[in-house]
Amino acid sequence: MDKQDEELELEYATAKIADEKVLHYAEIKSGAQKLYSSLKPVKCPALGNHSVSFSSEGFNHLVYRIPKQERHKRVQIMRFELLSKARELLELTTTIQEYEDYLDQVVGWKFKKKQLINTKIRDWGFVGIVRGYRIKVVVRQMGNGDKQFLSVIPAWSTKYYRDIKIVRNSKGNVAD
Repeated sequence: MDKQDEELELEYATAKIADEKVLHYAEIKSGAQKLYSSLKPVKCPALGNHSVSFSSEGFNHLVYRIPKQERHKRVQIMRFELLSKARELLELTTTIQEYEDYLDQVVGWKFKKKQLINTKIRDWGFVGIVRGYRIKVVVRQMGNGDKQFLSVIPAWSTKYYRDIKIVRNSKGNVAD
């Protein structure tokens, strides 16, 4: 996510999240953390009924953009409010809207030492309308590991132009 996308996300969150909610950020975050830790793995029909688990990496991604760089509090609150809808979407969806696989280096243990290991990463994107909210849920699989919830994003659209992915805030009437 580049600077322009970050600004669009903050602008959208500012319009949707009231100032009084930001004052109660700590309570909202702890409530979201309790909800997240109570989420059990769900079977996703779009992934051949494979289980999607909710690991700590997913919750950290809702709070932090990259390690040690926290998202704006309004953006976090907006994402926290969509958690239960994200679970519902994963349980119901039968269609994969986005798929991407690539190689990346991750820190792992090899020969009893921490090393960078090349790993195939697969990302799936599911877009749907759940209880009146248009959301996108991202699921990630690293190597041959479990499929894990990574993120939930409100009202975003994604466009591809060859190998370039452009993400922007969707605007206007969805019916158009």
